[in-house]
Amino acid sequence: MGRAYVVGTFDTKGAELRYVAGLAAAGGVRVGTVDLSTSGDPADNPDDVDVSATEVAAAHPRGAGAVFTGDRGSAVAAMAEAFEHWLTARDDVAGVLGLGGSGGTALITPAMRALPVGVPKLMVSTVAAGDVSGYVDASDIAMFPSVTDVAGLNRISRRVLGNAAHALAGAVRDPVPPADDLPAVALSMFGVTTPCVTATARGLGAGFDPLVFHSTGTGGRAMEKLVDDGLIATVLDITTTEVCDLIAGGVMSAGEQRLDAIARTGVPYVGSCGALDMVNFGAFDTVPEQYRERHLYRHNPQVTLMRTTADECRRIGEFLAAKLNACSGPVRFLLPEGGLSVLDASGQPFHDPAADEVLFETLENEVRQHADRQVLRLPHNINDTEFVDALLREFHAVREAGSPAAAVGQPAGRQTGGRE
Repeated sequence: MGRAYVVGTFDTKGAELRYVAGLAAAGGVRVGTVDLSTSGDPADNPDDVDVSATEVAAAHPRGAGAVFTGDRGSAVAAMAEAFEHWLTARDDVAGVLGLGGSGGTALITPAMRALPVGVPKLMVSTVAAGDVSGYVDASDIAMFPSVTDVAGLNRISRRVLGNAAHALAGAVRDPVPPADDLPAVALSMFGVTTPCVTATARGLGAGFDPLVFHSTGTGGRAMEKLVDDGLIATVLDITTTEVCDLIAGGVMSAGEQRLDAIARTGVPYVGSCGALDMVNFGAFDTVPEQYRERHLYRHNPQVTLMRTTADECRRIGEFLAAKLNACSGPVRFLLPEGGLSVLDASGQPFHDPAADEVLFETLENEVRQHADRQVLRLPHNINDTEFVDALLREFHAVREAGSPAAAVGQPAGRQTGGRE
């Protein structure tokens, strides 16, 4: 068993942190306490913690002096960076529990996010009941609302902190065994590409472990974090719609970094144009004023979709092409001429072959193609059975090209270019 780390600013929250550490240790796990105080005054560094604030600060790339600046804002930001370096350099982290207000939460969670998915991460915070996306992002941090402020032990805080301590102890003491016997395959999905992704996941068969990610911004980032963590063997990025929201200002962008993990790692990759026909907004009255005259579709009371224009499709294609050109591993990118989603099928509200064609031509012209990086046209809608068959065919092809030893079973026939 590794060590469960209880972390926070002991100069202001020492009693609470010691209380949590004691309960976790009583739960049968090895506990380490880490001070993240930023005052820099040696008198404020308690002698009963396992790792002092000075030791953590020394992990900053510019040394402890970059942390203990005397300015609270810069000191907290620098300590957050130092703690991330310190924590990720260790090989004994079995779990982490932090306590804090808004400043402590901002200080602790970047290091938690840098840990692999699956390592227990619990943050008891005064801001946990609000929008926590900036703290959690694509990680699996469990946010515990503190209810009262983290400012002393009382009848409420003892219960809340006790629950968090017991949760940490239980997760560290009784970890879920990893399912490492099957290669993990990441698939990206949206409601309008569900038939395709569901059939593709089923078509992988019993030899693979499919992990489906909802392409809502966080989903794409989570998928690529697992790629960076080395937990994904192959990517079936069927639904790249998050790029639309980046280009046109929708609410489900995964950021400029989308596909960068694919390039960094060289993981075998099969991608497609799933839901590149739409930009996502919230309820109808949240659509930006400049888009109110555009082609809008009320998906449900909380989601309004906007059809991408030919110009936006060109820009989306340019973005994707630049990312694909940076990939060192085997790549196939499939173009569904029959439509990019359920809504882009013939007779459906977003059917616009001219806009789709701009996307397809941009990708074909901008991607630097060779034997292991191909853009393939298919005369099907993305949800058609024939398109699913093509995805599976190219999936086996890129696995064989990326790592012959990792290929499972015999790859089916493959298309080497042009139209099917």
